[in-house]
Amino acid sequence: MKQIKHIHSNSITFRLMFGIILFSTTFNLHAQSEEFQNLPQYLFPEFSTSTIKMKIGTDRILILNYNIVTEKMVFFQKNQVFDLVNPETVDTAILNNRKFIPVDKVFYEVIIERPISLFIEHKGKIMEPGKPAAYGGTSQVSSSNYVSNIQMNSSVYNLKLPGDLIIKTESVFWIIINGNKYNFVNERQFDKIFQGKEKEIRSFIKSNHLKFENPLDVKKLVQFCIGFKK
Repeated sequence: MKQIKHIHSNSITFRLMFGIILFSTTFNLHAQSEEFQNLPQYLFPEFSTSTIKMKIGTDRILILNYNIVTEKMVFFQKNQVFDLVNPETVDTAILNNRKFIPVDKVFYEVIIERPISLFIEHKGKIMEPGKPAAYGGTSQVSSSNYVSNIQMNSSVYNLKLPGDLIIKTESVFWIIINGNKYNFVNERQFDKIFQGKEKEIRSFIKSNHLKFENPLDVKKLVQFCIGFKK
Protein backbone atom coordinates (compact mmCIF):
# COMPACT_ATOMS: atom_id res chain seq x y z
CA MET A 1 0.00 0.00 0.00
CA LYS A 2 1.19 3.48 -0.74
CA GLN A 3 2.45 5.63 2.11
CA ILE A 4 0.06 8.20 3.50
CA LYS A 5 0.98 11.56 2.05
CA HIS A 6 1.21 14.82 3.98
CA ILE A 7 -2.21 16.23 4.72
CA HIS A 8 -1.58 19.51 2.88
CA SER A 9 -0.51 19.44 -0.79
CA ASN A 10 -1.35 20.83 -4.25
CA SER A 11 -2.91 19.09 -7.25
CA ILE A 12 -5.53 19.27 -9.99
CA THR A 13 -9.31 19.04 -10.52
CA PHE A 14 -12.37 17.48 -8.92
CA ARG A 15 -14.75 15.15 -10.78
CA LEU A 16 -17.92 13.45 -9.61
CA MET A 17 -19.84 10.37 -10.70
CA PHE A 18 -22.27 10.87 -13.61
CA GLY A 19 -20.24 13.68 -15.14
CA ILE A 20 -19.21 17.13 -13.99
CA ILE A 21 -21.58 18.54 -11.38
CA LEU A 22 -21.79 22.20 -10.47
CA PHE A 23 -21.88 22.70 -6.73
CA SER A 24 -24.05 25.08 -4.81
CA THR A 25 -22.77 26.51 -1.52
CA THR A 26 -26.08 26.19 0.29
CA PHE A 27 -28.32 23.19 0.86
CA ASN A 28 -31.60 22.51 2.56
CA LEU A 29 -31.03 19.70 5.02
CA HIS A 30 -34.77 19.38 5.57
CA ALA A 31 -35.01 18.07 2.03
CA GLN A 32 -33.01 15.01 3.02
CA SER A 33 -35.30 12.02 2.65
CA GLU A 34 -35.84 9.74 5.64
CA GLU A 35 -34.95 6.95 3.22
CA PHE A 36 -31.28 7.92 3.65
CA GLN A 37 -31.25 8.25 7.44
CA ASN A 38 -30.00 5.66 9.94
CA LEU A 39 -28.77 3.28 7.25
CA PRO A 40 -26.22 0.82 8.70
CA GLN A 41 -23.71 1.13 5.86
CA TYR A 42 -23.07 4.79 6.73
CA LEU A 43 -20.66 5.98 9.40
CA PHE A 44 -23.05 8.70 10.61
CA PRO A 45 -26.81 8.37 11.14
CA GLU A 46 -27.53 11.37 8.90
CA PHE A 47 -25.89 13.26 6.06
CA SER A 48 -24.62 16.64 7.23
CA THR A 49 -23.39 19.87 5.67
CA SER A 50 -19.62 19.41 5.35
CA THR A 51 -16.53 20.95 3.81
CA ILE A 52 -14.32 19.45 1.13
CA LYS A 53 -10.93 21.15 0.95
CA MET A 54 -9.39 20.68 -2.48
CA LYS A 55 -5.67 20.37 -3.18
CA ILE A 56 -5.96 23.30 -5.60
CA GLY A 57 -6.88 25.48 -2.61
CA THR A 58 -10.64 25.81 -3.01
CA ASP A 59 -13.42 24.64 -0.67
CA ARG A 60 -16.69 22.92 -1.57
CA ILE A 61 -19.73 22.65 0.70
CA LEU A 62 -21.61 19.38 0.34
CA ILE A 63 -24.00 17.20 2.31
CA LEU A 64 -21.76 14.24 3.11
CA ASN A 65 -21.58 10.88 4.78
CA TYR A 66 -19.15 7.96 4.58
CA ASN A 67 -20.09 4.50 3.31
CA ILE A 68 -18.10 1.97 5.34
CA VAL A 69 -18.95 -0.91 2.96
CA THR A 70 -17.63 0.74 -0.20
CA GLU A 71 -15.20 2.99 1.75
CA LYS A 72 -16.28 5.93 -0.37
CA MET A 73 -17.16 9.47 0.60
CA VAL A 74 -20.71 10.10 -0.61
CA PHE A 75 -22.87 13.19 -1.02
CA PHE A 76 -26.61 13.81 -0.98
CA GLN A 77 -28.13 15.94 -3.72
CA LYS A 78 -31.65 16.15 -5.18
CA ASN A 79 -32.80 13.20 -3.06
CA GLN A 80 -30.06 10.95 -4.43
CA VAL A 81 -26.70 9.76 -3.12
CA PHE A 82 -23.58 9.93 -5.29
CA ASP A 83 -20.00 8.75 -4.77
CA LEU A 84 -17.15 11.22 -4.77
CA VAL A 85 -14.64 9.95 -7.32
CA ASN A 86 -11.01 10.88 -7.84
CA PRO A 87 -10.40 11.29 -4.09
CA GLU A 88 -6.75 12.00 -4.86
CA THR A 89 -7.80 15.55 -5.77
CA VAL A 90 -9.13 16.10 -2.23
CA ASP A 91 -6.91 17.41 0.54
CA THR A 92 -9.27 17.06 3.51
CA ALA A 93 -12.94 16.40 4.20
CA ILE A 94 -14.52 17.77 7.40
CA LEU A 95 -17.65 15.89 8.54
CA ASN A 96 -19.26 16.55 11.91
CA ASN A 97 -16.06 18.32 13.03
CA ARG A 98 -14.03 15.19 12.22
CA LYS A 99 -11.20 15.23 9.68
CA PHE A 100 -10.77 12.69 6.86
CA ILE A 101 -7.99 12.43 4.29
CA PRO A 102 -7.81 10.35 1.09
CA VAL A 103 -5.47 7.36 1.08
CA ASP A 104 -5.37 5.54 -2.25
CA LYS A 105 -9.08 5.20 -3.14
CA VAL A 106 -10.53 5.37 0.40
CA PHE A 107 -10.60 7.90 3.27
CA TYR A 108 -9.00 7.60 6.69
CA GLU A 109 -10.21 9.54 9.72
CA VAL A 110 -7.42 11.55 11.34
CA ILE A 111 -7.20 10.96 15.11
CA ILE A 112 -3.66 12.22 15.86
CA GLU A 113 -1.52 14.16 13.40
CA ARG A 114 1.86 14.33 15.19
CA PRO A 115 4.38 13.38 16.45
CA ILE A 116 2.92 9.91 15.89
CA SER A 117 0.08 9.85 13.36
CA LEU A 118 -3.03 7.78 14.10
CA PHE A 119 -5.85 7.09 11.64
CA ILE A 120 -8.96 4.93 11.41
CA GLU A 121 -9.94 3.13 8.23
CA HIS A 122 -13.69 2.71 8.75
CA LYS A 123 -14.74 -0.57 7.16
CA GLY A 124 -17.83 -2.76 7.15
CA LYS A 125 -19.01 -6.01 5.61
CA ILE A 126 -22.54 -7.02 4.60
CA MET A 127 -23.60 -10.10 6.54
CA GLU A 128 -26.58 -12.39 6.41
CA PRO A 129 -28.69 -12.57 9.59
CA GLY A 130 -27.63 -14.96 12.34
CA LYS A 131 -28.36 -18.62 11.72
CA PRO A 132 -28.81 -21.37 14.35
CA ALA A 133 -25.49 -22.78 15.52
CA ALA A 134 -24.30 -25.33 18.04
CA TYR A 135 -25.18 -24.94 21.72
CA GLY A 136 -28.09 -22.61 21.00
CA GLY A 137 -25.96 -19.82 19.54
CA THR A 138 -26.06 -18.12 16.16
CA SER A 139 -23.52 -17.68 13.39
CA GLN A 140 -23.26 -15.07 10.67
CA VAL A 141 -21.79 -15.45 7.20
CA SER A 142 -20.80 -12.98 4.53
CA SER A 143 -23.72 -12.31 2.23
CA SER A 144 -22.09 -13.66 -0.94
CA ASN A 145 -25.45 -14.45 -2.54
CA TYR A 146 -26.51 -10.82 -2.25
CA VAL A 147 -23.21 -9.57 -3.61
CA SER A 148 -23.22 -11.95 -6.57
CA ASN A 149 -26.81 -11.23 -7.54
CA ILE A 150 -26.62 -7.45 -7.73
CA GLN A 151 -25.15 -5.27 -10.41
CA MET A 152 -21.52 -4.70 -9.44
CA ASN A 153 -21.85 -0.95 -9.08
CA SER A 154 -20.82 0.63 -5.80
CA SER A 155 -23.73 3.09 -5.99
CA VAL A 156 -26.07 0.18 -5.18
CA TYR A 157 -24.60 0.11 -1.68
CA ASN A 158 -25.71 3.70 -1.17
CA LEU A 159 -29.37 2.62 -1.21
CA LYS A 160 -31.44 1.06 1.53
CA LEU A 161 -30.33 -2.54 1.99
CA PRO A 162 -32.77 -5.46 2.32
CA GLY A 163 -34.02 -5.68 5.88
CA ASP A 164 -32.57 -9.15 6.49
CA LEU A 165 -28.98 -7.99 6.07
CA ILE A 166 -26.72 -6.43 8.68
CA ILE A 167 -23.40 -4.59 8.60
CA LYS A 168 -20.45 -5.96 10.56
CA THR A 169 -17.93 -3.25 11.44
CA GLU A 170 -14.33 -4.22 10.68
CA SER A 171 -12.48 -0.94 11.15
CA VAL A 172 -8.66 -0.86 11.21
CA PHE A 173 -6.29 1.53 12.98
CA TRP A 174 -3.22 2.81 11.12
CA ILE A 175 -0.24 4.38 12.82
CA ILE A 176 2.84 6.07 11.33
CA ILE A 177 6.05 6.22 13.36
CA ASN A 178 9.19 7.76 11.88
CA GLY A 179 7.82 7.22 8.39
CA ASN A 180 6.93 3.55 9.00
CA LYS A 181 3.29 2.52 8.68
CA TYR A 182 1.61 -0.17 10.79
CA ASN A 183 -1.97 -1.38 11.27
CA PHE A 184 -3.67 -3.02 14.24
CA VAL A 185 -7.09 -3.95 15.57
CA ASN A 186 -6.28 -5.40 19.00
CA GLU A 187 -3.79 -5.34 21.87
CA ARG A 188 -1.71 -8.24 20.57
CA GLN A 189 -1.06 -6.48 17.27
CA PHE A 190 -0.44 -3.17 19.03
CA ASP A 191 2.19 -4.73 21.30
CA LYS A 192 4.22 -5.80 18.26
CA ILE A 193 4.57 -2.17 17.18
CA PHE A 194 6.08 -1.22 20.56
CA GLN A 195 8.15 -4.32 21.26
CA GLY A 196 9.87 -4.26 24.63
CA LYS A 197 7.15 -2.07 26.15
CA GLU A 198 4.43 -4.72 26.41
CA LYS A 199 4.36 -4.68 30.23
CA GLU A 200 3.90 -0.90 30.44
CA ILE A 201 1.26 -0.96 27.72
CA ARG A 202 -0.77 -3.74 29.32
CA SER A 203 -0.60 -2.04 32.70
CA PHE A 204 -1.82 1.25 31.17
CA ILE A 205 -4.68 -0.50 29.34
CA LYS A 206 -5.78 -2.31 32.50
CA SER A 207 -5.57 0.67 34.85
CA ASN A 208 -7.50 2.91 32.42
CA HIS A 209 -10.00 0.24 31.35
CA LEU A 210 -9.23 0.88 27.67
CA LYS A 211 -11.06 -0.88 24.85
CA PHE A 212 -9.77 -1.15 21.29
CA GLU A 213 -13.35 -0.81 20.05
CA ASN A 214 -13.33 2.78 21.32
CA PRO A 215 -11.25 5.19 19.16
CA LEU A 216 -10.88 7.64 22.06
CA ASP A 217 -9.35 4.87 24.18
CA VAL A 218 -6.93 4.00 21.39
CA LYS A 219 -6.02 7.67 21.03
CA LYS A 220 -5.23 7.83 24.76
CA LEU A 221 -3.07 4.71 24.46
CA VAL A 222 -1.09 6.05 21.49
CA GLN A 223 -0.51 9.35 23.30
CA PHE A 224 0.85 7.34 26.24
CA CYS A 225 3.24 5.51 23.87
CA ILE A 226 4.62 8.63 22.17
CA GLY A 227 7.44 8.83 24.70
CA PHE A 228 8.63 5.31 23.77
CA LYS A 229 9.72 6.45 20.31
CA LYS A 230 11.65 9.58 21.29
